[in-house]
Amino acid sequence: MEKQISSNGLTKVQVVIMAIAAGVCVANVYYNQPILKDIASSFGVSEGEAGSISVLTQVGYGFGLFFLIPLGDKINKKKLILSLLGCLFCLLMLMTFSQNIVEVWILSVAIGIATVSAQVILPLAASIDRVTTGQTVGNIFTGILIGVLGARVFSGYIAEWLGWRYVYGFSAVMILIVSGLLQIYLPNVKNEFNGYYLELLKSTLEQLKRFSLLREASLIGGLLFGVFCSFWTTLTFHLSGAPFNFESDTIGMYGFVAIAGALMAPVFGKLADKGNSQRSLTIAVSVVIVSLVIAKIAANSALAIAVAVLLLDIGVQAIQVTNVARIYTLDAQSNSRINTVYMTTYFIGGAVGTSIGLLCWNIGGWNLVTWQMLVSTLIGFLIIVRPKITTVKTNK
Repeated sequence: MEKQISSNGLTKVQVVIMAIAAGVCVANVYYNQPILKDIASSFGVSEGEAGSISVLTQVGYGFGLFFLIPLGDKINKKKLILSLLGCLFCLLMLMTFSQNIVEVWILSVAIGIATVSAQVILPLAASIDRVTTGQTVGNIFTGILIGVLGARVFSGYIAEWLGWRYVYGFSAVMILIVSGLLQIYLPNVKNEFNGYYLELLKSTLEQLKRFSLLREASLIGGLLFGVFCSFWTTLTFHLSGAPFNFESDTIGMYGFVAIAGALMAPVFGKLADKGNSQRSLTIAVSVVIVSLVIAKIAANSALAIAVAVLLLDIGVQAIQVTNVARIYTLDAQSNSRINTVYMTTYFIGGAVGTSIGLLCWNIGGWNLVTWQMLVSTLIGFLIIVRPKITTVKTNK
């Protein structure tokens, strides 16, 4: 049976496999969040020490984004993706048999670095699709979001019934499977950059000077992803304590609610293709504000927290998809470097958000955490509406 070719040069099978592979890869950044308490108990360490695992994984991801993803503009993207997946498989096996918290910290950084293959897949798809970039990116990003959110459900259940080590063992098996599929289906794309590696890194930083839109999108993305990570990391501690006292599998169930938000990604990608990105961002950040208000005023209601989770994920993911679709319209020949700038800022924001969230949790619990998230979101809102305010003043 002949594969159906889409108008953008990718078959439907390729898009689906790229989405699945990206989701399976990026899930490894988030498996640890619902099982932090289990890891802490396993090694006899504090919640703060276990919470560092999330921070270190995101820091590693940020390093990988900056130092490895630009290579996608220089060397064969398919080879880069498969090499990273091979490293990730080995690291996951080592994590499965780790003996102490220090090993877990070191491996968390390394896993974060190797997981960035998902961010090579996105610019690869965007470089092939020059017509409906937003829709294609939205479809693949749906896979990423389901991986991000489904990771919590998966790890929560596996940890509850088999133990937290099995989370990483099963992940290693899934990495092997998607590696085989990508070897068969992933297309090869000619790269345009012929300079040295240091020139490539320098060129990556120059993208910030070239595009004001990239600077704005990176700042907004980093702020809101920081809110996202702060929420999910501290939610684990909030739900495992009074009055909920939930186990890790129950906490993981909240990931099912969040997946519904991920399914909205292609819708916002289409809006970006139609030139409605400003409207999409304004609506999305408003939804995030509403979700955080609910999480604050109804902190002891499991149902209200579920509603907050749904709205938060719809809002944050809509912002992410819209931003990614916007930046991929800047320069198709520099997609990997542009993506590097955006996603490095994005995950630095996530690491900072997680750290601040943990600090606020230790100082003032859920109440202070929600205040911190609201302040960050309001700053993001002001950045988004600022161009509109400036335009109105100019017209007057």
